[in-house]
Amino acid sequence: MSWVANVMISAADADRANVEALSAWLSQEAPHRGRPGASGAGVGDLNLLTDQDPGWGGWKWPECRVWAGALNHCDLDALRKRVAETPWREPNVVQLLVMDQEESFFRLWMIRGGELRQYAPLTPSEEDAGFYLT
Repeated sequence: MSWVANVMISAADADRANVEALSAWLSQEAPHRGRPGASGAGVGDLNLLTDQDPGWGGWKWPECRVWAGALNHCDLDALRKRVAETPWREPNVVQLLVMDQEESFFRLWMIRGGELRQYAPLTPSEEDAGFYLT
């Protein structure tokens, strides 16, 4: 049985090593959900999407760096804590997008004032009446 979270992170070129370190942590050490404080055997990793041929749609290569992964049983609180505590060279550029299993849209997290904060969307959520029209 799996529990998948779709994760994307965008960061400045100067922070490529930080994202690679985050990916290594996810792959080797990240704790599994439901086991707080316990070190895990890893939950997956992140791949750089914006340097792959043929690239994204359109006629140009993207002018951003985006890494993504489908993480299995990831403790998302631990992931957010790790992102918040990383010594980013360009913290205002970092964007973390997370869509947990059984969620229907990504949640956007950004570092502002030294804190990782959720920016959009906060509402409506999948539990709200009328969220799904069918």
